Formats: sequence, structure tokens, C-alpha cells
Amino acid sequence: MQAETHEWIVDAGSAKARIDKYITENLDEEASRSQVQLWIADGHVSVNDGPVKSNYKVSSGDRILLKVPEPSRVEIIPEDLPLEVAYEDADVIVVNKPRGMVVHPAPGHSSGTLVNALMYHCKDLSGINGELRPGIVHRIDKDTTGLIMAAKNDKAHASLAAQLKEHSVNRRYLALVHGNISHDQGTIDAPIGRDPHDRKLYTVTDRNSKRAVTHFTVVERFGDYSLLELKLETGRTHQIRVHMKYIGYPLVGDPVYGKSKGIKLNGQALHAAVLGFVHPSSGEYMEFLAPMPDDMEELLSILRGR
Repeated sequence: MQAETHEWIVDAGSAKARIDKYITENLDEEASRSQVQLWIADGHVSVNDGPVKSNYKVSSGDRILLKVPEPSRVEIIPEDLPLEVAYEDADVIVVNKPRGMVVHPAPGHSSGTLVNALMYHCKDLSGINGELRPGIVHRIDKDTTGLIMAAKNDKAHASLAAQLKEHSVNRRYLALVHGNISHDQGTIDAPIGRDPHDRKLYTVTDRNSKRAVTHFTVVERFGDYSLLELKLETGRTHQIRVHMKYIGYPLVGDPVYGKSKGIKLNGQALHAAVLGFVHPSSGEYMEFLAPMPDDMEELLSILRGR
């Protein structure tokens, strides 16, 4: 497996920042500043093709190259966990993920995930994403429910990943948000990147961000709440949650981007209801629907009865 590489050209606005801080803030994956400092000390970071120290202050135009070393071998144990399979064949499996299940293992968290369950159920998953993420071509958050697909071989993985990159996968979500949205539909086209004040979070920002587009339609209104259908054009981390907060209608139950008052829910009221893609082998378009989870249905019943 090849080392994962990241490359940046420093812009004028980032000049004079320490290189360890710069990399920590600009890296898409979760990595602590101390981890970045270890990579620098071990020679995995170069500036303009030369070695560098953690306290180096970057300059405008600097070319920074990070080669992330392969992680130490981690044994992922297949686990007989409940798995609601919406579809399965020799190439792909589609699962309706429950609230509270993490999609793939991470260092220090190697059990109880969807990957552990898939490894027990399938026996065969693609290896493109490495040992921690076998078969995984896209993710949904731990407390988001609904449909997610996984690839059983590398050919299928490459096909599904290409469709995601081309934005041709049909991903539609249902979400309950705070506030009464007056217009029936709209599009949020706002770039998303790391929050400079807390790198574990994401925010709408022009700095070190990627384009993010979310289309929404109001399905039902409940006075001070709205039920939306949302279609993802891009797939940034926390995209729907960040975009809805950005326009002033945060998700109900969202512990990070939502409001603390009002209706309580164990996690954000967000459900991946529709997943459609072209089958990697047959070329046939396939679409799957997952019913709303019981806790969201109960919430809507309460709102309708007020």
C-alpha cells in the first residue's frame, strides 16, 4: 500500500504560521498537533524538497509535502453484530446503519463498528482503503441513520468511488431542523473547511476549504420546526449539519452544530433515506429506500399532534 501524500502551496494569508500548526489545520483527516510534530521529526515532511523542523515559520509560496507513514498493523476482528441488509450481491452490499454505530475503526476504537459487522457478514471486502476501512467508499456520521454502501472487491470499489467523485450517486436525506423555512426549496453553495477555532469541527469558510453544495426541499412544517429532504451534490464531512447551521436552521438533536433547547434526541435528526448508483458490473441503475428510524417517526408524531 502506497504512503498517503498531501501537498500544499502556502498562500500569503498563512505566511509566518508554524509549520506544525499549518499542517494540523489543513489536513483533512483527524491528526493532533503532537502527531504532526512526530511526522516532522521522523522526516515525513519537507518544505521545497528540504527537511524542516516543527518551529519553522512558513512563507508565501512554500511547497509543503507530507508523506503519512503507513499505520502500524491493526487487527480488525469480525463481530457478529446486528446488520440490516437492504441489498447484497457479489460486488456490493447496502446496509441501513442504525444510530450510534461508527462506520469504521480508528486508532483506539477497533470494535463495534460497521466494518467489524461487515467483515463477519461478508468475509470479503475491497482492500483499497486499507486495513481500517475495508470496503468503505463513503461514510455517514455515527448518529446519522440510513443507507450506506460498501464494496466487496477492488473493481466495484473503484466504480463506486468514481461515481461519488462525479457526483452521480443519488443521496437523499431527511432532516428535522429548528425554525420555519419560508421558501419551499433552495440550494446552499458554500465552501466547507476546518473551523480555525476548533479543528475537530467544520464551518463555512473561504480558507483552506472545498466547495460544498446541498439542495433542500421542505416536506412538512411544524411551526417552529421543518422537515426537509436534502440532496447532496458534494460529500464533505458534516456537510448537511454545517450548511443548515450556516443558514440558521440547525438540525434537531445535533450535539455539535445544533441548539441545546427544545426537543431532545439522542443525536441529530438526520436520516440517509435514499441511495442510488449504477451497479459496478451490470451497469444497471439501482435505488434503495430506508424507512425513517422509530425515534424520528415518534418525534414527527408528537409535532403533528401539538
